[in-house]
Amino acid sequence: MCLDSFQKKPIITYGLITLNVLIFIAMTLSGGSENPVNLIYWGAKYDPLIVQGEIWRLFTPMFIHIGAEHLALNMLTLYFLGSQLEQLFGKWRFLLIYLVSGIGGNIASFAFSPSISAGASTALFGLFGAYLMLGESFRQVPSIRMIARQFLVLIILNLAFDLFASGIDLYGHLGGLVAGFLVAYVVGVPNLGKIEKLKRIISMIALGLIFIVLLKIGFNTWQYPV
Repeated sequence: MCLDSFQKKPIITYGLITLNVLIFIAMTLSGGSENPVNLIYWGAKYDPLIVQGEIWRLFTPMFIHIGAEHLALNMLTLYFLGSQLEQLFGKWRFLLIYLVSGIGGNIASFAFSPSISAGASTALFGLFGAYLMLGESFRQVPSIRMIARQFLVLIILNLAFDLFASGIDLYGHLGGLVAGFLVAYVVGVPNLGKIEKLKRIISMIALGLIFIVLLKIGFNTWQYPV
């Protein structure tokens, strides 16, 4: 089975891109997308406010971008990854993978990084993780196996770049990657075949435990006044 065997339009991918662009325009008009105060106002990840109860900041950062270049790069990546994965997983499973990955990346960032952060890259790394899951579960499909290997190389190169680049949220990327890998198991891929029930249960438990541990680390570490 090949990836181009599904022909439905990826409406969730198009919708996510549209939403991100509209929010970016609104941010630009309301004070700038690179203004820290405006970033926080629009919902960027800011640990002191999360500790004070603004838990929604673990969700909103995946729709906020810092500068036009940041937006363009992430939306181009979303277009190519999302167009394929949405066909494979189906629109609602794909959306769940995207959102849970974004939250997972933001939780990891909350636990280990004090910086203000925003961007869809936490969710995008989750899509990378979903490809790795496909490669592990459907090794018998040549096209899936080949693409998964290519994405593994891309992931390694991206994480290596993160180590040496300033202003990159490495923890957010790693958190999104792991969350995407696990949640892809949980939701399954009916268009390709069945996932073992035990794997799905273990992945769900592992994902929940990771989220709980990271949140505990975050709240224990960043309890300081604004």
